[in-house]
Amino acid sequence: MEELIKKLGEQLDASLANIRGKEELSDFWQEFFGKKGKIADLMKNLGKVSKEERPAVGKIINEFKESAEAKYRELEKKLDAAELERRNREETIDITLPAKKQPKGSLHPITITKNEMINVFAGMGFEIFEGPEIEDDDHNFTRLNVAKNHPARDMQDTFYVAEDIILRTHTSPGQIRVMDAKKPPIKVLVPGRVFRSDSDATHSPMFHQMEGLVVDKHITLCDLQGMLDKFVQNIFGENVKTRLRPSYFPFTEPSVEVDVSCFECGGKGCGLCKHTGWIEVLGGGIVHRNVLANCGIDPEEYSGLAFGIGIERIAMLKYGINNISLLFENDLRFLRQFRD
Repeated sequence: MEELIKKLGEQLDASLANIRGKEELSDFWQEFFGKKGKIADLMKNLGKVSKEERPAVGKIINEFKESAEAKYRELEKKLDAAELERRNREETIDITLPAKKQPKGSLHPITITKNEMINVFAGMGFEIFEGPEIEDDDHNFTRLNVAKNHPARDMQDTFYVAEDIILRTHTSPGQIRVMDAKKPPIKVLVPGRVFRSDSDATHSPMFHQMEGLVVDKHITLCDLQGMLDKFVQNIFGENVKTRLRPSYFPFTEPSVEVDVSCFECGGKGCGLCKHTGWIEVLGGGIVHRNVLANCGIDPEEYSGLAFGIGIERIAMLKYGINNISLLFENDLRFLRQFRD
């Protein structure tokens, strides 16, 4: 048995000397230490030894096994260290090399403008509501006091999905949905995309609006102008003022167009304001009595103001953009100018 252990030890040392990698080391383990390995065979042969010699021989076998495992563990550590050194060498980063620049992104000018507008009105206590972009005729026209024969219903202006289903032409249907769900006092802002069959340098078939609605007792045009004064001063500058001009919208009475004093020339007259000193920015007015009644709100007790702002219009004025298509072409040369 001692001779057998000696020969096995020589085989083990020779095998260890030829191992160069983890895969060979795994094969070595199976050959000598596996359930059917050569050291396991030694333990099986222990039964052939006489009872008197069995304890001494068993001790020799255990000592040999421990010695062999120690040699295995030592070689395993060396191979692990060599593998780690190789990986470190291959994965070394030269910190003296110039770094790859990651371009910094930015918000789209429409998003920047929308967020600024929301922040101004949120500071006045407005809540945010977003209605559906696909609307029914009832919410988009009828309950907003738009007559059946009104030109806005024509196919040339409105995108029809079905006979009574359209892509909303303004965010005003949000007024109706809010007044249906909530009773006064109401103070809500409705931003979103709208769609009209119109396209030129200042118009797009798809653009963004922001509708504002306030319903309470004793609301007047003075409230509207005071609110819009604060808005334009936050967006265009402290010295900007508003001017209301009579206009017509089916859903407000009286209705007004709202101008701002030219922030480019200070009202003196320039190319931006077409030498008038004023720039048109939005429309609004006092909510029509019929619109309030259509939503179950008593027009004898409550009144309201409403206004609609084109977000692209504000962005183009604020940033000096002369063609609305620039806002939708996704030209990186254009968009990079709006980095913070």
